Amino acid sequence: MCHIPQQDPKFFRLLICIDQELAESTRLAGCRCGGVLHRANYPRKPRGCPVELRAEFESRFSFCCASCRCRTTSRSVRFLGRRVYLSLVMVLVSARHAGQNSSANALSKAVSISVRTLQRWRTWWQQAFVSTSFWQVQCARFMPSVLTSLLPASLLERFNDSTTEALHRLLVFLCPITQREGV
Repeated sequence: MCHIPQQDPKFFRLLICIDQELAESTRLAGCRCGGVLHRANYPRKPRGCPVELRAEFESRFSFCCASCRCRTTSRSVRFLGRRVYLSLVMVLVSARHAGQNSSANALSKAVSISVRTLQRWRTWWQQAFVSTSFWQVQCARFMPSVLTSLLPASLLERFNDSTTEALHRLLVFLCPITQREGV
């Protein structure tokens, strides 16, 4: 399951297009003070990205107000907050790791991510994510309820389409938590 979108450059380009649209809508909305937003992207060193597309993933779309100088970072489907791994990697690898403590070493070797990182992601999904105001509101959308012990796998299953479409819809669903106030 986790290798399909990761090997498809079209999927990565789709994520870039979605992020560009999100950034443009953020820019057009302007600053809270009413000022104009100018591009001031954050440099990133993304992990889990195909080499041929790495340059397009080396910045997180962000803006700076011309008046008050406050920074505004747009929502993203490529990045989950400030994490170095791409959101799709974090979702897919965590989904594969959900509920399977015994296979953590094998998975760690297969995807070249440390066991400690896998455990940190699992803790984030089961504790930090479920305590966000975003999840507190959104979890009511799912009937029967999503099993938090199996996040994000149980959440990905709710977007029951092809693997690529389900992942796309899940990443769009998670967009609100990619901004500072959403975390």
